[in-house]
Amino acid sequence: MTPLPQVFLDRPVAHRGLHDASQGRIENARASFDAAVAAGYGIELDVQISRDGVPVVFHDYTLDRLTTLSGPVRDRSAEELAGISLSGSDDTIETLQTVLERIGPVAPVLVEIKDQSHLPGTDIAALDQVTGWGVKNAMESHGLQAAIMSFNPGYAAALSWLVAAIPRGLVGMVFDEPSLTAAENAALTDYAAFDTSGASFVSHDRATLDTPSVTRLKAQGVPIFTWTIRSAEEEATARKVADNITFEGYTPG
Repeated sequence: MTPLPQVFLDRPVAHRGLHDASQGRIENARASFDAAVAAGYGIELDVQISRDGVPVVFHDYTLDRLTTLSGPVRDRSAEELAGISLSGSDDTIETLQTVLERIGPVAPVLVEIKDQSHLPGTDIAALDQVTGWGVKNAMESHGLQAAIMSFNPGYAAALSWLVAAIPRGLVGMVFDEPSLTAAENAALTDYAAFDTSGASFVSHDRATLDTPSVTRLKAQGVPIFTWTIRSAEEEATARKVADNITFEGYTPG
């Protein structure tokens, strides 16, 4: 387990960057990351994988919501994705490497690996491992301050070779996923794999910060992030439990 550096807890974390579509700053895009850096916030971003195995910064599994195109992100090459404009912006879908090199040492970055295990015909280890190498290289070459997290505890466990360099965390909520058994949902809700995954922090849904699993981890001194905070009132409530917030849609005090 690699402890989470204090820098990740010292400033609020902008969810998918400091995005504001009305200002042409789209989530998980260059303009939003630049705005977060300028405002002195940390950054959370999401990673999907291209057809040719390159990690790209994008939240959704498909292009439909944020572009004029449709279909899975993983059906297109990194080069093709780089040519796709995000709706309402001049920004495009960038590779993780490009984004991390641009941010460099100026802001701590939480990198969320989107779980691929439910997608047919996907090598679920591929995104995990190439993301790990990309983050490690950016830390070593560009002074990046980064931590990696995922809803899938297997991803954190499979990155055990990063133990000396990059903290790993679990993203969580109260699970009621129809594709999982009751026992699997309970295990995820309870962070049953926390110790064996090598995780050193969690990022939990703000709606259920009072769940026993979060209370237990908090008592053990595990840093708790929470998502997604959208007002000063929500922040005040969340900070009774959480050590830091991931926010959007307002300016934290």
